[in-house]
Amino acid sequence: MKDFLPITKEDMIKRGWTQPDFVFVIGDAYVDHSSFGPAIISRVLESHGYKVAIISQPDWTDDESITTFGEPRLGFLVCAGNMDSMVNHYSVSKKRRSADAYTPGGVIGKRPDYATIVYCNLIKRKYKNSPIMIGGIEASLRRLGHYDYWSNKMKRSILMDSGADLLMYGMGELACVAIADALDSGIAVQDITYVPGTVYKAKDVSGVVAGESGKKGIVLPDFDEISSDRKAYARSFFVQYQNTDFYSACPLIEKYGEKRYVVQNPPSRPLTTQEFDDVYELPYMNAYHPSYEAAGGIPAISEIKFSLTSNRGCFGGCSFCALTFHQGRVLQVRSHESLIREAENMTKDPDFKGYIHDVGGPTANFRRPACDKQFKYGACTNKQCLYPDVCKNMKVDHSDYVALLRKLRKIPGVKKVFVRSGIRYDYLMADKDDTFLEELCKYHVSGQLRVAPEHVTDHVLDLMGKPRAQVYEKFVDKFKRVNDRLGLKQYVVPYLISSHPGSDLKDAIALAESIRDMGYMPEQVQDFYPTPSTISTCMYYCGVDPRNMKPVNVTVNPHEKAMQRALIQYRRPENYDLVKEALIKEGREDLIGFGPNCLIPPRKMGGKHVTGKNAGGASKNTDGAGRNTGGKQNASSKNNSFNKSEKKINGKSQANASRENNGKNVKGSAPGSRGKDQGFKNDRGKDQGIKSGRGKGQEFQVGKQKGQEFQGGSRGKEIRVQGKNSRSGKGKR
Repeated sequence: MKDFLPITKEDMIKRGWTQPDFVFVIGDAYVDHSSFGPAIISRVLESHGYKVAIISQPDWTDDESITTFGEPRLGFLVCAGNMDSMVNHYSVSKKRRSADAYTPGGVIGKRPDYATIVYCNLIKRKYKNSPIMIGGIEASLRRLGHYDYWSNKMKRSILMDSGADLLMYGMGELACVAIADALDSGIAVQDITYVPGTVYKAKDVSGVVAGESGKKGIVLPDFDEISSDRKAYARSFFVQYQNTDFYSACPLIEKYGEKRYVVQNPPSRPLTTQEFDDVYELPYMNAYHPSYEAAGGIPAISEIKFSLTSNRGCFGGCSFCALTFHQGRVLQVRSHESLIREAENMTKDPDFKGYIHDVGGPTANFRRPACDKQFKYGACTNKQCLYPDVCKNMKVDHSDYVALLRKLRKIPGVKKVFVRSGIRYDYLMADKDDTFLEELCKYHVSGQLRVAPEHVTDHVLDLMGKPRAQVYEKFVDKFKRVNDRLGLKQYVVPYLISSHPGSDLKDAIALAESIRDMGYMPEQVQDFYPTPSTISTCMYYCGVDPRNMKPVNVTVNPHEKAMQRALIQYRRPENYDLVKEALIKEGREDLIGFGPNCLIPPRKMGGKHVTGKNAGGASKNTDGAGRNTGGKQNASSKNNSFNKSEKKINGKSQANASRENNGKNVKGSAPGSRGKDQGFKNDRGKDQGIKSGRGKGQEFQVGKQKGQEFQGGSRGKEIRVQGKNSRSGKGKR
């Protein structure tokens, strides 16, 4: 009979156990669903005959909180949760958040900062000799020396600071079983140095350097060097970035002091489709533990309970996303049969109302590796698949995804199947067959489609690894034409990032002008968040692009960051002073006034400051959930393109904003705030998890991913995060 894994000693006794093989300490509440990393890892171990007990959110001020089950036979597993604990606790402005979606009732403060380290120290105080294995997004993204935004300094590998014995990075299913089997066979944890997807400590690395186990190890700059020389860290980081693929990666060696090393083995291989199916068809309860009901349940499950994870991995390569470090760039997919079985089981849930909220992953419309070469050689280490242009070897094909969606729509009891993971519009535009776009508009969008152009100026988009604004404009036009032909009024809602490395006030003003021309005021803006192990975070800290070591302008001053963010939402009355200050500072007083091109009036006025050509397009008032609560909006300009009005750029007049030195403006078409039924998920990467991705969450792997697993997101669904969260990301692409 299916049941939750033990969370109390009484639960363990009911199962007839006297001692668990593993005790899994997690920073989230216990949710037994495949979108949550600890659930996947614990069920995978259970399927291999191991007994796993759960200690969720222990009181780190009480050493006894870790003793619920006594000392396990094989060791402790530790995961901070589906998100890095610091992202969970703090906004980008480093202000404490008011809620935690992974805690009963959404209460904040049930886990410590840097939870992985704190939990490991707690265990060590009680069980000094018990092996400790760490994983999850927090451990995975901090596996080597890294920049920590919250303390604003370099930190050592989390393996060193936690005192753990092994670190599992990436998705985790294969690594956790290999480690369990080794421990069960009597191998000492210090001798488990051969498992792909793990990081270990060593005193002698001569054999790794020599390549005794296969590929020769690469010696990175030591921790003292990267702590004192930011360019050394940038070089080290890019070597790490080039060694994230199972097929081509080499062992990486980072030295600490005189005789201590941290060694990263190459990543685990991608799962086969059968293995992927098996992982997602384990006997999950698909619910949070009933003991949380009285406290109000676990808010995070509402986002993913009726969503399907169809893929993992992403070859999008956004600079601000940690997916490359977690799931890798080679796509893995589940079979149609497995997804249909999961959907059919959903229809039997009493809470199911007929709506499948999502079918996707880090990027919804990826259902095969980028090219045939990746089946044998993996992803290229020296170039991207979609940036700066679609690779000539790319196999653009939506037919498998279209067939899957058609099958899901036919399941009895299913009223509608939504696609809310990130859509890579550049990949879609490269498809000569419009079938997917036609059916996406007709069956799988409910008023608004969220995509992530992120910015409009060319040099910022280049640093982000995103396509040029013209690609987005063409997509918006095509989306509109298809909907017009279908007789539907549906709109594209863009996600935008402020203060990304490379962006200054001139770029932010260019972005504000494009927003003015699209007739849409963004409801949400993502200020760039420097989470661990992304190219963008490396730029932020080092001031150079690690891919070419060229200098990058970085905005770190909180006031200038606030001005950039305010410009994106320039119509909000509370942003008036910041917007005016920014415009005056950059000599753009031409945008202050009542003319058709102006962003704000010359003085503060009551209500919303509606100026410019699309004055009727001011955002509707919204409540906290993003639902429309009043007001009307006109649709955007006829073709949603740039208005060809005179603009002053650095004191010079130009006839068309698309010729600005700062780059091209983005087009948009959404006339208002989020539609009523658009709130099932935040497209940006849903959580960070050990599986990351889009990942609906990240798992002891990191994924979309619906939730995050002991694997570690354009918005995550993306992480951005890390974050379809992170972007670390499940993210929009």
